[in-house]
Amino acid sequence: MDAYTAGRLCRSIDPLHSLSYFLPEFFERFGALGMQGMTPYFAVRAAPMGAVPAEVVAAVFYNFNPEFVAQSIPRAWTLAAPDAVIAMRYEMLDEVLPRILGEELTRSAELFRAAGILRRTAESIPDGDGRPLFAAHTSLPWPESAHCQLWHAVTLLREYRGDGHTAALVANGLSGLEALVSHTVAGIGFSVPFAQSLRGWSEEQWDAGLERLRTRGLVGSDGQLTEAGTRLRARVEDLTDDLGYAPWATVTDGDRDHVTVVADAVRAAVAGAGLIPAQAFGPRYGQPR
Repeated sequence: MDAYTAGRLCRSIDPLHSLSYFLPEFFERFGALGMQGMTPYFAVRAAPMGAVPAEVVAAVFYNFNPEFVAQSIPRAWTLAAPDAVIAMRYEMLDEVLPRILGEELTRSAELFRAAGILRRTAESIPDGDGRPLFAAHTSLPWPESAHCQLWHAVTLLREYRGDGHTAALVANGLSGLEALVSHTVAGIGFSVPFAQSLRGWSEEQWDAGLERLRTRGLVGSDGQLTEAGTRLRARVEDLTDDLGYAPWATVTDGDRDHVTVVADAVRAAVAGAGLIPAQAFGPRYGQPR
């Protein structure tokens, strides 16, 4: 399996992780603690790093408006300590994932095998050098249930790849906002309204980021990526694939094919749950470049 194929496989099962931020129980349980809006998201994703300040969360998450992050962090840690946030998250997932995936898939030998493959893949990573979110998540114990082990393995591999993606963006001179705007303009990420709302950028800030990309010749007067912009985004994605490849290099073709089949079933279950809004994404969402 080459780096490009590994990148596609990693992204193909990512909806299992992403779904966790759209569950009604997610908002209900953390809302009961006084966490509203995006605060639960920032809290659960940052909690493995400890009670870090807003500046750290904004730097590591990269494409969020730092002022937006500061509305939630560090206040979240006054509502629940990081360890309590982590425990609540995994308790919720253990209860809710079987409902989303369905009992047949949840209890299947196929899911158990996929969880084992992805756990071995994640555990093959020797260290977290330069990968702060991945490294933080490696400090967490493995859950007991197979469906939560699958979710945890997907999350480790996702954050490993995500940390590498941030490095690729920095290496190619894209700020967090510019990275988000260029990804959205390409049509393969969020829709513009959803990106602005979810990442906390105002119209004025968004337009300023777009103008900087125009000045650099990366976006044209039509609001689309230029050839230079397309090449830059391709370099970012190629480097992201290369930086995320190591744990996948020894996965056998048989294991790859098995994970692909389970990923298809997981994506179908996630889509069937109808919790992730369709209008959240651009017209080319899911395409690798």
